[in-house]
Amino acid sequence: MPSSLTWARQIIWGDVPSSGVERRLLLKIDWFILSYYLDRSNVNNAYVSDMKQDLNMQGNQFNIISTVFTCGYILGMIPNNLMLQVVTPRIWFPLVQLVWATLTFCSSTVKTVQQLYVIRFFLGMAEASTFVGTHYILGSWYKPSELGKGSGLFTASGLIGTLFSGVLQGAVYKNLGGVAGRSGWRWLFVIDGVITLPIALYGFLVFPDVPATTKAFYLTEEERLLSYERLKSDHDVDRRPLSWGLVKKVLGHWRWYACSLLFAVSGETESFSSNNLMGQWLSSIGDYSVEQVDYYPSGVTAFGIASTLICATWTDYARVRWPVLLYMSFCCTAAAVCILIWASPTAVKFLAYYLAGASYSGQATTFAWANQICADDNQERAVVLASMNMWNNVVNAWWPLVFYPATDAPRFKTGMITMICTCVATVIVTLLVRYLEQREQRSAHALVDTLEVTTP
Repeated sequence: MPSSLTWARQIIWGDVPSSGVERRLLLKIDWFILSYYLDRSNVNNAYVSDMKQDLNMQGNQFNIISTVFTCGYILGMIPNNLMLQVVTPRIWFPLVQLVWATLTFCSSTVKTVQQLYVIRFFLGMAEASTFVGTHYILGSWYKPSELGKGSGLFTASGLIGTLFSGVLQGAVYKNLGGVAGRSGWRWLFVIDGVITLPIALYGFLVFPDVPATTKAFYLTEEERLLSYERLKSDHDVDRRPLSWGLVKKVLGHWRWYACSLLFAVSGETESFSSNNLMGQWLSSIGDYSVEQVDYYPSGVTAFGIASTLICATWTDYARVRWPVLLYMSFCCTAAAVCILIWASPTAVKFLAYYLAGASYSGQATTFAWANQICADDNQERAVVLASMNMWNNVVNAWWPLVFYPATDAPRFKTGMITMICTCVATVIVTLLVRYLEQREQRSAHALVDTLEVTTP
């Protein structure tokens, strides 16, 4: 019977590290990978902080900004992940960060919404490297029993950036609005760009690449060898040249189709926060100050952080991923129902929007699950992870325009009905992926048993 201390360590670590060397290795990787992230929520905060008025934005132009960003994001997704097979992440990530920072500075100078469209398109292409690229790196360093925690911490670090962005925008609007003749939302873009420059330098100096190629100065030779050896039993850890055979292999396997469909559907539960529906609701009803409209939606992100970390830790301990998607679907359905009942008190609507932060827990779990499913093929894993986010954003390119147009604020009745349908579809696809995973595992075990019987 394990002691309470051992039980607690298993919950936190998954498999408890077998040695002090492995524990130190994991702590270093946790820090130097998971502290590196970009936040793209600045345009949402800017929109409800006078950008709409300054640029004379009309109708669904805010949604179009999101759509053109998404188009750039889609086009950059797979090429960026394949570049990580050619250029070391320590070089590629910071280079793209510098491009991102430059374009963010440019966002602060726009005079028309059309200029912002162009900048956001190329920002999307630049940012496409970070999210799925980091999930690929996580899958290169962590064992299946550690992936949930790693993915959860990565998602939480991004959410902390989003949370900080909302608080930052409120402070910027209050303290810098009008300074040097610039509106507060313009200063937000300037500050975001300034913050990004040292992050790029930080990545160049400390990002660890992957176990097969790492030269990180903070890893000892023993730790480098361990990072490679400890994954060999259940991971493809070798780097091979790219070839056209990869396309045939990926398209001939169920993993690409099923994992892409899963995140294409389940990722749309994040529409509550990605379209800043709470901020638009607060702004539309006119009872809240600009600072309050910036601050209050941070509760969605805060609940998302807590939900993500708890669920991710649990999945490593329980060795299953799919129940988290059921939990997420339940929370988002409940939130949508509460908002559909428009006569409900304002406090209930606040609670509903905050509860919808649970949607982020599905993101971390889905990518940890895909990393685990594809662990036996390094290149297939890179393509599947990129494709998951790509197809989700293909849907995102038109989803807000159809179901969450700014003109529907504050009720978003069509969007709430769509959310309920999305949650039902998420449950169905989740169970499908679980079935296909179990079928593949049974086939693999049967093959091993056959080989053991026939081997003299």
